Amino acid sequence: MYAALWRILPGPVWLRILFLIVLALAVLYGLVFYAFPWVSQFVNPQEVTVG
Repeated sequence: MYAALWRILPGPVWLRILFLIVLALAVLYGLVFYAFPWVSQFVNPQEVTVG
């Protein structure tokens, strides 16, 4: 999968690396600010006490 992604990216190596970093940051942003809050509505956390 990663090799296929690497082959379809245009440009020299440094541009591919930059593009992959930006893509990874965009995915993380989407997960943290959209996916995880949406999923937390459906997950009931259990009350856990450590003692």
